[in-house]
Amino acid sequence: MTITATRSLEAQDIEGATTALQSQPDSKTRRYDRQLRLWAATGQAALESSRVLVISGSATSTAILKNLVLPGIGHFTILDHESVSPADAGNNFFLEGFKSIGKPRADEAVRLLSELNEGVEGKADHRTLESILESEPQWLTSFTLIIAHNLHSSILARLSSLLWKDHTYPALMVVRSTGFLAEFFIQFHEHTIIESHSETAPSLRIDKPFPALKEHALSLDYATMDPTEHGHIPYVVILVRALEEWKQSHEGNLPKTYEEKKQFKKGVLALKVKSDEENFDEAEAQSYRCFTETKVPSEISTLFDDSAISPESLRQDSSPFFHLLSALKEFTIQSESHTLPLTSTLPDMKSDTKSYIHLQRLYKIRAEEEKQAFTSYLRASVDDELIDSFVKNAHGLQVLRGRQWGAFDADKEALATALLTSPKELMIHLSLSALSAVNSRGVKPTLEALREEVQAIIGEGVVPPDELEHNIGELVRAPTAELPNMAAFLGGMIAQEAIKMITKQYIPVKGYCVIDLIETWTGVVGA
Repeated sequence: MTITATRSLEAQDIEGATTALQSQPDSKTRRYDRQLRLWAATGQAALESSRVLVISGSATSTAILKNLVLPGIGHFTILDHESVSPADAGNNFFLEGFKSIGKPRADEAVRLLSELNEGVEGKADHRTLESILESEPQWLTSFTLIIAHNLHSSILARLSSLLWKDHTYPALMVVRSTGFLAEFFIQFHEHTIIESHSETAPSLRIDKPFPALKEHALSLDYATMDPTEHGHIPYVVILVRALEEWKQSHEGNLPKTYEEKKQFKKGVLALKVKSDEENFDEAEAQSYRCFTETKVPSEISTLFDDSAISPESLRQDSSPFFHLLSALKEFTIQSESHTLPLTSTLPDMKSDTKSYIHLQRLYKIRAEEEKQAFTSYLRASVDDELIDSFVKNAHGLQVLRGRQWGAFDADKEALATALLTSPKELMIHLSLSALSAVNSRGVKPTLEALREEVQAIIGEGVVPPDELEHNIGELVRAPTAELPNMAAFLGGMIAQEAIKMITKQYIPVKGYCVIDLIETWTGVVGA
């Protein structure tokens, strides 16, 4: 019999897994079942405790909120002093057409968005952003995330400067759209990610087996083994044994050359006693795991040089992430294998229940031992669940450091580089920047006005590419147009990035993400 090991069995024994399957999910789990598979209970808890401020009740803003309310953010506030216009009634699906005209736009949007999920608190605020910046700026810092759509550049600059003053202030998502062109940018100081959901699987450490795994692999007597049992030895065990025997006859070295690798694979297949033993075919296919020494991944090694974990910077009140990162660095130095802590997660493989569960228990016991060793290097108190998550995902850690909104436009060197590497993306960004600047001055957007504004940003003497004319032509054609299809598209994209920021899972877009729905493409510039 063969089994496919599922993720629910990764850190449980059979009895525990059976008990978990028998218990009935609660109403929240049933409601959010699909998204819990993406970001688990920790991500859902982060969403439900979040407070999101959206500045403007536009069609784009409500489309973004729709995709945040449905998965269950805790609270949202729409800051908008405008009343619903006929244009709003025509393009915003979260207004009731002519019935909403003349009513406060924030009130109407909050009322209808709240119907999507009764577990989410919504609030309308009719103040202007200018008055809040003047009289109550600290109110803005009470939110988890702030999303601003089509703000005038002058007021946006004030908001950006306020939120950039302190690294504890919320991240700011700036969204600009006109017609079929749009962009968004996330302003943040520092963003640490434990659960990046890396596509790279953690190491099984086949080339550096821990004692219990090595002992188990070498203790098996293939010659006297029952054929059925022989056909269900997990490939991990097969490879550990084959590699240990290889190293004994090759002065402790792994297979290096093409011929050696070919010879090793041939030796694995030669262990078959029947031609249809799929576990040995699987072991041969997984032989690449034996050809490279398991080390700390280079992207994680780079994090060990981060200034945040230097003795001068790391304090008791520092982020738990950096205390964990410091302990990880010490663990990799002190451990015998000089690798990341072992995880009990095993991939699917051809095996029977008994062999697979035994192998899983070996990994689980060793992983717990190494977790305890890792914990001993911590110099601050950290929640045990966070330690578990950190160790499990240590191979995919990320530390992102962002820029203030507008810093890219002021960096002539970065603009010159982008002009060479990403001219199409840069021209959309600069066209939208030019339109925002022209609108802030109360000047009618014309081709000449937008050209002059772009030229002022990139500098005299720099010749913009032909794409500029295409973009500013679109903006002049419809300088205030907010199209439902663009609003819907942005609503999905930006809500996705907002969820990444709130949950601190997956890797958010860095830089200006530009969207062209005329030619249907997206790109990033200024990262």
